[in-house]
Amino acid sequence: MGDRESIVLTEAVYYILLSLYKPMHGYGIMQNVMELSEGRVNLAAGTLYGAINTLLDKGFIKALSGDVNSRKKEYEITQIGKEIVKNEIERLRELVRNGERITGGKVNET
Repeated sequence: MGDRESIVLTEAVYYILLSLYKPMHGYGIMQNVMELSEGRVNLAAGTLYGAINTLLDKGFIKALSGDVNSRKKEYEITQIGKEIVKNEIERLRELVRNGERITGGKVNET
């Protein structure tokens, strides 16, 4: 599993993967990412669908077979995608631990 452990996610991709722990279509993902990031990460449609295609190619997410007549495709995270998210959370924890250790403590939240 070595290759998967070295993957670093962009913030947008991280939030897309988190969003897809529940099946969701593109517009829902855009709204959910905005909500999770408290308005800080605003995905444009082109960015979102480019990321979705890459995530589908890598097997991190899958398209769900839904209503054939519906234009809204739903997506869901795969087991591989969940491993990637878990590894990213560990990587981020390490960054925070080292930052706090070197700067002398936790930064106050506002």
